[in-house]
Amino acid sequence: MVTSVLEKYEVVIGLEVHVQLKTRSKMFCSCRADYQTASPNTLVCPVCLGLPGTLPVINRRAVEFTMATGLALNCEIAPTTKFDRKNYPYPDLMKGYQISQYDSPIATKGLLEIESDSGKKKVGITRVHLEEDVAKLQHVNNPHGESFSLVDVNRSGVPLMEIVGEPDIRSAEEARQYLTTLRSILQYIGVTTGNMEEGSFRCDANVSIRPKGSSAFGTRTEIKNMNSFRSVYNALLYEVDRQAKVLDDGGRVVQETRGWVDDKGVTVSQRSKEHAHDYRYFPEPDLPPLVISREWVSLVKASLPELPSQRRDRFVGQYGLPLYDAEHLTSSKDVADFFESAVAKGGQSRAKSISNWMLSDVTRVLNLKGQSLGESAFKPDHLSELVELIESGTLSNTLAKTVLEEGFESGKPPSQVVKEKGLAQISDTSVVEAAVQQAISENPKAVEDYIKGKDTASRFLVGQVMRLTRGKGNPTVVNELVKKGLEALKSS
Repeated sequence: MVTSVLEKYEVVIGLEVHVQLKTRSKMFCSCRADYQTASPNTLVCPVCLGLPGTLPVINRRAVEFTMATGLALNCEIAPTTKFDRKNYPYPDLMKGYQISQYDSPIATKGLLEIESDSGKKKVGITRVHLEEDVAKLQHVNNPHGESFSLVDVNRSGVPLMEIVGEPDIRSAEEARQYLTTLRSILQYIGVTTGNMEEGSFRCDANVSIRPKGSSAFGTRTEIKNMNSFRSVYNALLYEVDRQAKVLDDGGRVVQETRGWVDDKGVTVSQRSKEHAHDYRYFPEPDLPPLVISREWVSLVKASLPELPSQRRDRFVGQYGLPLYDAEHLTSSKDVADFFESAVAKGGQSRAKSISNWMLSDVTRVLNLKGQSLGESAFKPDHLSELVELIESGTLSNTLAKTVLEEGFESGKPPSQVVKEKGLAQISDTSVVEAAVQQAISENPKAVEDYIKGKDTASRFLVGQVMRLTRGKGNPTVVNELVKKGLEALKSS
């Protein structure tokens, strides 16, 4: 987003997030909902196939997950809600309509607090409603030049929750903050995996721009087909610049749906934007209105776990962590759980050391391996033990990194890796002294430089001692003995 655009125009963004709920069965039938690894069209029944004469039954757990989301987002929960038919003629819609919610959503009038350039910012939540997902189309081009589409119905009917945000976002970066914060909350309360690559967390963005100082909204476009936070960020940057160029050239922005083409870095027109009346909503005749009692709401509210912001504040107070550490550790539930398990094993006094390792080398190795903490062989007990070995002088920080990497490979505890690989730090002064004397005798030029006043020569000799001890020399002992040996030669 070029600076000149932001000087002239204000960006207005509203996000619609579709979240697949982590229920055992589908929204309106008893078919399994874990379709991701199933063979095509194996998790189907007459209901999700849309066969005539079938009747839907509401998934209670999906309703509770939507209520939990509404409560976590500070929403009001409706005492009565209903389902509606949303009609549109797409080939991935098995019944020819989608069972969704139109004018009586489960949750409304919420807010989500995010970090912005100016500090904390509250973004309004218009509504949280429940619907069913559609089937999945696979477009094929065969070697004979023929093109056709295949339909996998396994996804059809999976519970899908839509979270509609107010147009309160003013930059691509704020949109990214909104999405990461929202996904973190949803993962904490256990309603979804939040995996964007698998499609369990999907985002559409409504974007418009208006002259600085104007209160009237500009013409908005909707962007689809964004499957990562990076895609959302880049698509918003591109679309804002595109709209600015249209207006600067005297043109008019058209209300339409545009698709993001990730490999080209552009949005392309797909169709004119539909309005609510285009879907011909009407109440679902096969499902009665759903009454949500205050007792039911209270039970769901009582089941909510500690949310990311609450856990962040506790990490600062309980463990004495800087706010930076606490924010990064609690952004992922898996990471926060790992940290607390490691601290519980090693003691609260090691909390900062454990945090340092998690935010640096543990993250580095995970990124190199393309793994999550849950997938790795390295466990919280291992990290606690690694910090203990460093504090006891058994390992230097350099050796500890080697042990950490080996632990990720083998899953073995650090003490076992140290024993098998012979990686214990050498603190025996007699052993280190021998290496110091060898380094001094083999590097007379460095000794001469030190005697002439070049203190940096001592660092060179320390490096030579560490080489001779294969990195196992205790750095404190090595530094002391090198300094002592050089001073002795200098005074003589």
